[in-house]
Order: sequence, then C-alpha cells, then structure tokens
Amino acid sequence: MKNLDPNEAKRILVEKAGSLGLDPVGVAPVPAELRQDYFYKWLETDQHGEMGWMARDPERRANPEQVQPGAHCILCFGLNYYQPEPGRRGRIAKYALGKDYHKVMINKLKTLCKWLQEIGATNRPYVDTGPLLEKPIAALAGIGWQGKNTMVLNGEHGQWLFLGFILTTFPFPVDKPQQDRCGTCTRCIDICPTRAITAPYQLDARKCISYLTIEHKGSIPLPYRRLMGDHLYGCDDCLDICPWNKWARKTREAAFEARDYPDLRELLTMDDDAFNNLFAGSPVRRLKRPRFLRNVCIVLGNSGTREDLPVLKKAAMDPDTLIAEHAQWAIAEIEDRG
Repeated sequence: MKNLDPNEAKRILVEKAGSLGLDPVGVAPVPAELRQDYFYKWLETDQHGEMGWMARDPERRANPEQVQPGAHCILCFGLNYYQPEPGRRGRIAKYALGKDYHKVMINKLKTLCKWLQEIGATNRPYVDTGPLLEKPIAALAGIGWQGKNTMVLNGEHGQWLFLGFILTTFPFPVDKPQQDRCGTCTRCIDICPTRAITAPYQLDARKCISYLTIEHKGSIPLPYRRLMGDHLYGCDDCLDICPWNKWARKTREAAFEARDYPDLRELLTMDDDAFNNLFAGSPVRRLKRPRFLRNVCIVLGNSGTREDLPVLKKAAMDPDTLIAEHAQWAIAEIEDRG
C-alpha cells in the first residue's frame, strides 16, 4: 500500500472518515497562506487576552511546516455537533452540552493515522490543542469559508462543526478554498451583545462572551455583566443568527447528546466534589467550581427572581472571593428590579 496512488488514497480517506462520522473532509497545502498578518497584529494588540498559549512561538503556529517537518499537506475534518438548545435557565454553548469533543475527535483521528501509517506516511493529529491556525487552515482546505464572525461556515452544516487536523507527509491532492458567500449580511456582527466582532472577519476575544465565561480567570468586568444575559458557559449568538444554519441537522454523535443538569439554584450550592462529579467528562469541568459559580451568579443577576435570593445570600458568604463578589452583585441586581 506504500505505493498507493494519491487520488485513490484520497478516495479511501474520505470513505474511512465518513465511516467515523467525519464530514466534510478537505486537504490544505503546506506551506500555506493563513492570514498571518492579521494574526500577528491580533497578538500585538493583545486581543487574545489571557490566552497566553496563542502568543507562544507565533511563527511556528503561523507556519505548519515548522510543526511537522516534511509535511506535504494538512488533512482537515469536520464533525457536526448541532442540536437544539435544552429549555432550562442558563445557556451552555452547544459544543459543550455533552461529552468533551477533544477526546471524541482525537480518537477518530488516531484511527485514521493508523491507516496513514500503513501507506507509509508520518502523521501528527491535532484537535484544538496544537500550534495551528485552525480556522484559516479549514478554509484553505475547502471545508468552508471564514464568516464575518471568524467562524468556519459550511454550506451544508452551517457553523456547527468541530475541526480536527492531521499533518501528514503523504502527498494527497489539495482542495480549492470555497468562495466567501456571506455577501452583505452582517447579522452576526449586529447581534453580538458586547460588540466583540469589531469589523467583518475580526474578533477581539477580550470582549467575547465565550472568552469571558471560559478563558477569563478573574472577576467579570462590570460593563459586560449585564450584557452576558443568561450565558452560563460560552455563547452561540453569532452562530444561531447565521442564515446558513437553516440547513443544519442534528448531530448523530451520541457522545454529544445534551446532559441533564439541575437548576441554577442547586448548581450554586455545589462544593468542589459535587462540581467535579457533575461535570466529569464535560468541557465545563475545566472551569473549576469558582469560575463556574461566578457565571451562575451573573446569570441569576440578569434573569433571577427574589426566589433566588436565599441561595445567592449563602453564596455571598463563600470563602472564595470570586464567588462571593459576583453573588453580591447578583443580589443587588435582583433587589433593584424589585
């Protein structure tokens, strides 16, 4: 199999990926043009906020040939995660409703890597944790195009795709990028509560609710607290509004099925053990209890009632100052509403 024709190899690759639920599949060249100038400027202006790993060795991140010497191309795979939003207080971004996608996706990529090794390739798989500019790579691979909210947009699946990558030395034929089909639409820009999409195709992460609820470690800045609304973990506003999502279909991946969680009041009473047990295997667990309860307090402050005050008053006495501060803010917000 080591002398396999590249076109036949690609046909087999797409077939094998499809059997694993990976669709679409695309191939990007190495080296690649990946909006490097925008990336460097984004870092220089500190728009990555506390995501320090983005600034580590930016030249390597912007040049995939430095990540995998001898790589001929980058294989890109999409995995649909769309599902309707559960009806409950406090919204969790759809990508985090079920099991942590990193483990689900990397296992699928490792399966493909075994076959790639059989045809003589050296490979390196990544799911969100590698030094890659993932969205520009996916666009270059023809998976979709980067929408004005910077997310990858696919005509069949909308914006509800997890992305996985394999750098490989096998000479697969590369795909052509798709045409940008956003046109004059600005719905994603207009709906953003915090105006994090500062211009078409440009995002200031420091203003993004997903960043604030997940990556930001400290107190939520006051100007953003009311704007967070009922977003408990992440934000899908700029995805939900996209007209291309009208063709989205529910994921077939059982691992992503939404979990059941208690109401916000009960969540606010959790100790560390209860939090870790409840969110075991979920992306939410990486927040740890203090940041998650910080977010619970914000949501209650924005949408709670006087019936939520007793549990908030208890949280205001929490020894963790991050929780206590946000509980006190939530109490004041509810009392001001009468």
